[in-house]
Amino acid sequence: MENDDVDMLGDDNNEAELDDMKKRLKEMEDEAAALREMQAKVEKEMGSVQDTATAAATQNNKEEVDARSVFVGNVDYACTPEEVQQHFQSCGTVNRVTIRTDKFGQPKGYAYVEFLEVEAVQEALSLNESELHGRQLKVTAKRTNIPGMKQYRPRRPNPYMGFRGRPPYAPPFAYAPFGYGKVPSFRMAMRYSPYY
Repeated sequence: MENDDVDMLGDDNNEAELDDMKKRLKEMEDEAAALREMQAKVEKEMGSVQDTATAAATQNNKEEVDARSVFVGNVDYACTPEEVQQHFQSCGTVNRVTIRTDKFGQPKGYAYVEFLEVEAVQEALSLNESELHGRQLKVTAKRTNIPGMKQYRPRRPNPYMGFRGRPPYAPPFAYAPFGYGKVPSFRMAMRYSPYY
């Protein structure tokens, strides 16, 4: 009895399981096809919304808003947007005052003032070096940021990191005067630097 082959399940049961698995596989393929179709439909709708014409229109809108705005530097940290608005009220109708803050909500010390008329910008530029809360304001026309046009600034040397430049090329010795594996005494020991 121990060496006899035992048929655990009949052939009918195996075929039923196989048919059941084929049915589930067919359902999953149908569902995947439906999802692909829905995704293509959504991407088509999103693509039609964000075409080049609307991108150009938003860029033109930004340039138009920036032409009516000024940058105000050296703003006191205790200043409120209402106080900045009252300071620039004599130039024209102020549409919006934006005081930029850092990630903790603390003011960065500069603001943007948007006017309703373009002519008000010239009046606001005349308020350069005027005082608000005992600080001299720096007022300039707001510039329009162009995406991807970041100004390249090379890294400044850090005096605390040591000299990171490579030494000039020195021709190799004809023979090693210090012997194999010894470091000459006039060389500075190398420090590990992951940036070298």
